[in-house]
Amino acid sequence: MLSTQNISLQYGKRIIFDEVNVTFKEGNCYGIIGANGAGKSTFMKILAGTLEANKGSVHLEPGKRMAVLKQNHFEFDNVTVLNTVLMGHQKLWKVMLEKDAIYMKEDFSEADGIKASELEEEFAEMDGWNAESSAANLLSGIGISESEHYKLLHELDGNQKVRVLLAQALFGNPDVLILDEPTNDLDLHTVSWLEDFLLDFKNTVLVVSHDRHFLDTVCTHIADIDYSKINLFTGNYTFWYESSQLALRQKLNANKKAEEKVKELQAFIDRFSANASKSKQATSRKKMLEKINIEDIKPSSRKYPGIIFKQAREAGKEILSIKGLNYKIHGEYLIKDLSFNVHKDDKISFISRNSLATSALYQILAGELKPDSGIIEWGQTITTSYLPNENESFFATEPMNLIDWLRQYSKEKDEAYIRGFLGKMLFSGEETFKMSNVLSGGEKVRCMLSRMMLTEANVLMLDEPTNHLDLETITTLNNSLVNFNGNVLFTSRDHTFTQTVATRVIEIGPKGFLDKLKTFDEYIDDKDVENQRKMIY
Repeated sequence: MLSTQNISLQYGKRIIFDEVNVTFKEGNCYGIIGANGAGKSTFMKILAGTLEANKGSVHLEPGKRMAVLKQNHFEFDNVTVLNTVLMGHQKLWKVMLEKDAIYMKEDFSEADGIKASELEEEFAEMDGWNAESSAANLLSGIGISESEHYKLLHELDGNQKVRVLLAQALFGNPDVLILDEPTNDLDLHTVSWLEDFLLDFKNTVLVVSHDRHFLDTVCTHIADIDYSKINLFTGNYTFWYESSQLALRQKLNANKKAEEKVKELQAFIDRFSANASKSKQATSRKKMLEKINIEDIKPSSRKYPGIIFKQAREAGKEILSIKGLNYKIHGEYLIKDLSFNVHKDDKISFISRNSLATSALYQILAGELKPDSGIIEWGQTITTSYLPNENESFFATEPMNLIDWLRQYSKEKDEAYIRGFLGKMLFSGEETFKMSNVLSGGEKVRCMLSRMMLTEANVLMLDEPTNHLDLETITTLNNSLVNFNGNVLFTSRDHTFTQTVATRVIEIGPKGFLDKLKTFDEYIDDKDVENQRKMIY
């Protein structure tokens, strides 16, 4: 269906891809993974033809159509929402324009009639008469109401634009679908809709995403970019991750006999296959997975950071009490009558349809915002550490190297001590002398996590901590919070992260709140919660 032959790409001395040969087959969904900077988005651009490799070629089977999720959110600003979606099928759109132009001619000739007839036949073959209704259904499914369909795209907000461009890529049943971070800015309901769409999609999908739950749900294969090559593995992301970790442990265990290794690997495959048969994926058209072989399991060269949160002092019985908290912005409630107590060992996920509400709560708890009313009481034994959604203020000071940047937050000033925390977040050697004003988004978050580890607080507050992080750091942070013995207050759009960390969910709306002692999956599946939610929005 879609293949590459000897794709090579190099920027100066840095080799991104070296003789990459890979084939993506019909009916499969491939999750493209790799460390930050490995070239995931670059590879998608090469496949889509928007970036040319130094060497090699991309082959799409003749007669097949490729659709790509557009990254330029302003390209269609002066086009109506519905037409933007229709333009996703370029051939159909071209025929529509050509056909309409002929019918608009005042001197309509016999030749025009013949040409129009040919175009009508071609239009019908592409199911053109149902195109507008299909596009409208896609838009409605992805959360764009019918009242928005004839607006110009620039009249929509950023989140709505993302959804329209996603509908554009999905429209018209493309043979190959290329999606780079399709779940960004989508709410839980829309992500679930997209998962169901892709599970029923019969053609080829290539997707880059940092959402592990999404990758686990939709992917039949993982395409791992490692050492400038791409290796394909059958199974979803969790299978790839756990199997690669198992293979790495076996590689390090030189004393284990070969037959013992084979037995252990086969037991892992059998366990995974049994679990997969019960999954959402297995009930879809994508249940026909290829047989997983032991040869598929190989250790990865990935480096995982070492995130370990320790408490300098264990918290007492009194953690946090909030009574009647109210906060407005522009006269509208973000938080209304919020009251709850945090108990020992609570790990609370705060969620809201409006991310400003959850961010405001953390800023109030951190003392950065003053509420309109309410009482906030921290226990006497409590120390907190806060990872904000926006961290620019921490890096807006005079540029300094990472050792000096982190040292300003540490009581212990010894360089070796500071280097230890930077090293845990994969800043080692010369990288510790990188200047704080040239860091990428992911590097800044890793620095902030180093800062959090230094504090040894017993209550951690994290607002969208997985933003800008690669899958390796997300996985490590996830595991560290699960194992942390103190309290965690957090907000994350990462489904797996929230489900595995949270023991309690508090949803904040402009008319009130819900507080449930449930896991995230229990919360979203609870019909009573679904009915109660209407009362707070």
